[in-house]
Amino acid sequence: MPQLPDDLDAVAVRTWCSLALEALGRERAEIDAINVYPIADGDTGTNLYLTVESAAAAVEAVFAAHETGTTAPATADAVRAMAHGALIGARGNSGTILAQLLRGMAGVLADGGDAAHLRLALTRAAAAARQAVAHPVEGTVLTVATAAAKAAQGEEREVRAVVSAAYEGARAALAKTPEQLAVLGRAGVVDAGGRGLVAVLGALVEAVTGQAPVRGPRTGSGKAAAPVDGGSVVGLPVGGVPVPAGDALVEGPLDCPEDLDGGGPAFEVIYLLEARDEQVDRLRTRLDALGDSLVVVGGDGLWHVHVHVDDAGAAVEAGVEAGRPYRIRITHFATESGHDVRVQAEPAQRAVVVVVPGDGLAGLCTEAGATTVIARPGEPPASGELVDAIRRAHAREVVLLPNDAALRHTAAAAAEQARTEGVRVALVPTRAAVQGIAALAVHEPDRGFDEDVVAMTAAAGATRYAELAVAERQSWTMAGICQAGDILGLIDGDVAVIGADVPATARTVLDRMLAAGGELVTLVLGEDVPDAMADALEEHVREGYLAVDTVVYRGGHQRAPLLIGVE
Repeated sequence: MPQLPDDLDAVAVRTWCSLALEALGRERAEIDAINVYPIADGDTGTNLYLTVESAAAAVEAVFAAHETGTTAPATADAVRAMAHGALIGARGNSGTILAQLLRGMAGVLADGGDAAHLRLALTRAAAAARQAVAHPVEGTVLTVATAAAKAAQGEEREVRAVVSAAYEGARAALAKTPEQLAVLGRAGVVDAGGRGLVAVLGALVEAVTGQAPVRGPRTGSGKAAAPVDGGSVVGLPVGGVPVPAGDALVEGPLDCPEDLDGGGPAFEVIYLLEARDEQVDRLRTRLDALGDSLVVVGGDGLWHVHVHVDDAGAAVEAGVEAGRPYRIRITHFATESGHDVRVQAEPAQRAVVVVVPGDGLAGLCTEAGATTVIARPGEPPASGELVDAIRRAHAREVVLLPNDAALRHTAAAAAEQARTEGVRVALVPTRAAVQGIAALAVHEPDRGFDEDVVAMTAAAGATRYAELAVAERQSWTMAGICQAGDILGLIDGDVAVIGADVPATARTVLDRMLAAGGELVTLVLGEDVPDAMADALEEHVREGYLAVDTVVYRGGHQRAPLLIGVE
């Protein structure tokens, strides 16, 4: 049995994230079924799961970076990764609030993980979440978070006692939510977001004590129950399951009980935003006037915005005025005769879903008919985001291009999930964006599915790939020892060239790749690379390799200053 932590260290944070993801995975459908506030759209459990999945993936990335070392990552690195992962992957109202709760905890736990820091972390988290919500409502996850923080403020000097007290306080508060919020009382359920938080806190108890906390029983056959204090349950018949969305941007909710429809705003708008604090203050004021359920979380230049509005365009425009919004997601709450219904067209026969490293390639792939997922620097998409993209593609058959070797397992999990929903998915194991471009170029939706997949796989496999990167520190590579600031030329994933500047290193990489032959060179430029460098590289290829053509694309904000493909 592993040694239990005296403090909440990095390993305990990693375990917490893993256990929380497992708990929400088990309870996701039941939490979805009791989701009646603020919108009865049946997705709170799913949103919480996807938010924690992103947090867990970020923590795993920190541990992966320390695999060659003898010690675990610092606690500060782990909790900050958890908070950042939750922020960029937050989904829905509940996921956005959970991201702020984790961010509030991380700000304190980065300085220490003992009982005193944990008590303060819970208090800061509850306060931060309330500040992020424009109009806090009692009987929600905010109430449960506040109760957990208050219950933890005892004289206990052990972490396990603090987390156990917080968990029990949250359970007791959850049981009372139907008395505080009328819509919950009418439906006979506890707050879905609050129940999700109880599951997350239960995972924290298990992470530091080694034992899962006692949970209330569940009803059987057709009931989704929420555990409450004393072991009783409040249940709601389960109705319906999610179905794929019919539009690239607009989705609709599940069917819900008639008396729960409040006739609120028509759209949910969510996006990440790069902006200064003073701009965000003005954004909050403007969005509050446009709609309701406003939650803005984050800080240090990166924010997650969630709001329900009738004018989705105005909500996005407000973000553009404040800074740079991206990962924009708009959900349509369409109603008819008091019921929420999903507006959906007939699915297409086939579609391509492609992960791209920047806005420029996203536009290129969209023009080619693909559904795109943008992987921004340090923000790889989680499997839930890929599943959503497959649903947005709204096709019977989907070809998935991950364009990154590190996304292989994530993409495989997304493909498997989509298959359970009746979509035929083929995963082409593209390892770089230039391989995805080559595969997309030969895609023909009118031919047989297997034939199309074979042709796309062959095109990707025939494309060698390279990228330029800046060395962050001195290290040993396959090409020798590099120093911080050196330009590295990676060919097929391995460092092959160490240079002093981007143009010279790019020329050397091209020569190495073209020495083995080739007919077409693809250059994808980062946003800071001047056109003059592309012209110079085209001239270099033209003069040295007469039979080789060159195409140039602007990749936008991407990790590498230059991506190279040779077919």
